[in-house]
Amino acid sequence: MADTTEARTAPIGRSLAILGLAALAFSLAQTSVAPALGDMATSLHTSAQNMAWALTGYLVAAAVLTPVFGRLGDMFGKRRLLVVSLMLFALGGAVAALGDSLAMVVTGRVVMGAGGGIFPLCFGIVRDEFSQERRAGAVGLVSATAGVGGGLGLLLGGLLVDHASYRWIFWTGTVIAVAAALAARFLLPESLVRTPGKVDYAGTVLLGAGITAPLIAISQASSWGWTGGRTLGLIAAGVVVLAVFVLVERRTAEPLVDMTVLTRRPVLMTNVATLLIGFGMFGVFLLVPQLVQTPAASGYGFGGDATRAGLIMLPGSLMMLVAGPLSGVLTARFGGKVPLALGGVVTASGLALLAAEHGSQGAVLGFTMVVFTGIGLAFAAMPNLIVDAVDAAKTGEATGVNALIRSVGASLGSQVVAGILAGSVTASNLLPTEHAYTMSFLVGGAGALIAAIVTLLIPRPHSHAHVSALDEIGAAAPPARAGLRRRRQRQTAHVSPRTPRAALSVTGNAHGTDPVRPRII
Repeated sequence: MADTTEARTAPIGRSLAILGLAALAFSLAQTSVAPALGDMATSLHTSAQNMAWALTGYLVAAAVLTPVFGRLGDMFGKRRLLVVSLMLFALGGAVAALGDSLAMVVTGRVVMGAGGGIFPLCFGIVRDEFSQERRAGAVGLVSATAGVGGGLGLLLGGLLVDHASYRWIFWTGTVIAVAAALAARFLLPESLVRTPGKVDYAGTVLLGAGITAPLIAISQASSWGWTGGRTLGLIAAGVVVLAVFVLVERRTAEPLVDMTVLTRRPVLMTNVATLLIGFGMFGVFLLVPQLVQTPAASGYGFGGDATRAGLIMLPGSLMMLVAGPLSGVLTARFGGKVPLALGGVVTASGLALLAAEHGSQGAVLGFTMVVFTGIGLAFAAMPNLIVDAVDAAKTGEATGVNALIRSVGASLGSQVVAGILAGSVTASNLLPTEHAYTMSFLVGGAGALIAAIVTLLIPRPHSHAHVSALDEIGAAAPPARAGLRRRRQRQTAHVSPRTPRAALSVTGNAHGTDPVRPRII
C-alpha cells in the first residue's frame, strides 16, 4: 500500500521533468549524428555511404525494440524498463564514442537503439500516474520533446562538428541518459498496473526480422535503387515475415502485440495518420539543413555550415514546446481528432509555403516554424488517441507500436526525399536542382494532408467516466484482491441507488488475456 500512496502523491512537475529528460536523450540522438557523418567517415577511414549505416543501425534497432520494451514494461514495470532502456542507450553511446572503427560505431548505435522504448514507457507512466485531467497535457509535452530534441540535435551536432569532435555527440547523449536513468530509479514511483504473462520470444524474433528487412531496404534504396533486386527482395521478404508474424500472434495466448487491439478502428486510423505525419516530418529534417548548406553558387542555396543549419531549424523545433501542450488542451476539450487533423493541415500548409518560397533564410525559418507547429500538434495527439483507445494494461504495447510506425514513416520520408534529390543530379551538375526541392516539399505536404483526411475516419470515443488509479491497480491485482475490490464497489453502489453512475460492469477482452477491470458506466 505504501507504493500506492507514492504513486498518487509523486510531484507532477518532478515526474514530467524526468520523463522529458529521458525523451530528450533519445530524440537528440536521432538527428545529432547527421551533420557529423562526413567528419566521421574521414576519421574512421571509410566512405560516407558506409557511414550511413550508423543512422540505419540506430533506426532499425529502435524500430524493433520499441514495441518490445513497451510490452515488457506492461509486464514487469514501466519504471524498471525505462531505467534499463536508458542504461543500454548510455552504454551504446559510450561504445560509439570510444570506437575507432566503423564496426564499433555502428555496434554502439545499434545498442543505443534500445532507447526507442523510452517513449512508450514514458506514455505508460503518464497513463498510470497522472489524473485524467493532466494526462493529455503531459503526453503532449513528452511528445513535443521528440521534435524539440530532433531540432536541437541538428544544432548540437553542427556545433560539435564545427568546433570540437563528433565523439562529443555520443558522450553528450550518454551523460543525459545516465542522469535520466538515475533520476527515474530514485525519484519516479513504480507503476502497480501490470499485465502478467510470458515473454513472446517467437513473436519478438518474427517482428524483428519482418521490420529489419524492409527498413534496411528503404534506408539503402538511394544507393541500391528502388527497383534493384536487393531492395525489392528485402521488402518482399519483410512483408512475408510480417504476415507470418500476424498469423502467429493471433494464435498465441500471450502475444507480444495483441492484434485485436491494433485492428480497432481508432488505433488503426491513428497509426495510419502517424505513418504519414512521420513521412513529412523527417523530410523537413533532411531538406532544410541540406538547402541551407548548399553553396550559394547553385542559385538557391545559402552556403551555410552545419551550425547555421541547426540555428535555422531551432525556432521551429522550439515551437513544438508550445504546440505539444496546446494539443493536450485541445485533446482534453474536444478529443484527440481535432489537434491531429489540425496538425496535419498546418503541417501541409507549411510545406506548401516552403515549396512556393524558399529563396531567403527568413522565409525558410518562418515556414519551418509553421511546419513544426503542425507536427507538434499532431505528434502530441497521436499517443493521446492511442492511450484513450486501449486499456491501461495495453498502454505500453500499443504506444510502442505507434512509435514504431512513426519510425517507419520517418525512414520512408527521408529516403523518398533523398531519391527525389538524387534523381535530379546529372553528370554536369552534381547538386540537386531547385525543382527537386520544390517537389520534395510538396510530396511531404501531400502526406500530411492525407493524414488529416485519414483522421476524419477515427470514430468518436464513447464517453466514459475516469477510472481512478486505485481502480487501475485493482485491475492488475491478483484475482482474490480484484474480487474483493469489486465486492466493495458493489456494496458502495447499493448505498446510493439513486445515482446512475454507481452501476458497475466488469469487462475483459475476447481472449480472456486482459486482467479483469472494473469500470464505471
